[in-house]
Amino acid sequence: MPEREKILHKAKLNNNCPVCYTTEGLELSFTQHITEDRFFERANPLLGEKLYCHTCQGQIFPVNWTEDIERVYEYHKKRASPQSHYMKVKPLFYGVILVGIAAIAAIVYFALVR
Repeated sequence: MPEREKILHKAKLNNNCPVCYTTEGLELSFTQHITEDRFFERANPLLGEKLYCHTCQGQIFPVNWTEDIERVYEYHKKRASPQSHYMKVKPLFYGVILVGIAAIAAIVYFALVR
């Protein structure tokens, strides 16, 4: 089943990068995974987070975060509210259900006629 990420919240930070020590280029993003198949679309309630530095072109992992970055992270995490766990039905599902109901109705009709 293919998955895609939906960006819930993205913020540029003014904190120092723990790797290259610049104050420009840090970006924090929160994402949610959405799984799709032919009949349904489901959202995972868990948040994915990523801190990326555009200056040194690398992801900064939580082990390297400073206290300032952690405080800003907690603030932005509150702002990124994930969509609740949902399951969205696609039109193909309704088509299969209608064909099934029509087939059952045809079987019952021909069984009663004979």
